[in-house]
Amino acid sequence: MIKPTAAETPAIKPRERIIVALDVDSAAAAREISNELSGAVGAFKIGLQLFTATGPAFVRELTESGTKIFLDLKFHDIPNTVAKAAVEAARLGVWMFNVHAFGGSEMMLQTIKEVDAVCETEEIIRPLIIAVTVLTSSTAETMSETGVGQGINDQVGSLAKLAANCGLDGVVASPQEVQTVRSIVDRPNFLTVTPGIRQTLATPDDQRRVTTFGQALANGSDYVVIGRPIVKAKDRIQAVEQIVADV
Repeated sequence: MIKPTAAETPAIKPRERIIVALDVDSAAAAREISNELSGAVGAFKIGLQLFTATGPAFVRELTESGTKIFLDLKFHDIPNTVAKAAVEAARLGVWMFNVHAFGGSEMMLQTIKEVDAVCETEEIIRPLIIAVTVLTSSTAETMSETGVGQGINDQVGSLAKLAANCGLDGVVASPQEVQTVRSIVDRPNFLTVTPGIRQTLATPDDQRRVTTFGQALANGSDYVVIGRPIVKAKDRIQAVEQIVADV
């Protein structure tokens, strides 16, 4: 089976750790951003909005052009459904995709088993598979109203440990919980991918548990996902440079 190393080289440049979220409503807008930032950042994220607007054909267009794509659809369903969807994500040639750790061990184990089998049979480079822990928009109140008794840190730690035990390549967590993940998961190649990156800790949007880029890397984040601070900037290249300068 053709399979990548889960952890990239420690010598990776800070800008290559940036995944730009293509949270736009058309292929044309996404192409403009990806073309403008090609070589300036490490990868691009396609989430629910763009995928719903453009479908898998646009994902394939970017992957076939050599663009590294993190497919952020947060699969969460019965094990068979998630495993089959994950196989199709692998066939699109994405670099990485995610599932919800809250789907449980059976779902994650079946997903890995089926993706590994298809990648071996069809000679596909196996994508990195990571698990979402607690969304960065969530607060203690969100946890309480959805019936989760643990605090955010404890919940992130529990789900990260579950994902690691199932053999996933890493987790999505806020940069504030990266050290918790590192203390609980004893796997040097276990990735942490962190949204919630802002240039200041005061944010007017729906992200709650945020840090700066420099603080995220200092906490141990392997990759960071940045959307609005770059995508909505008048000069996107300059916005990237300002973020990188924080390191």
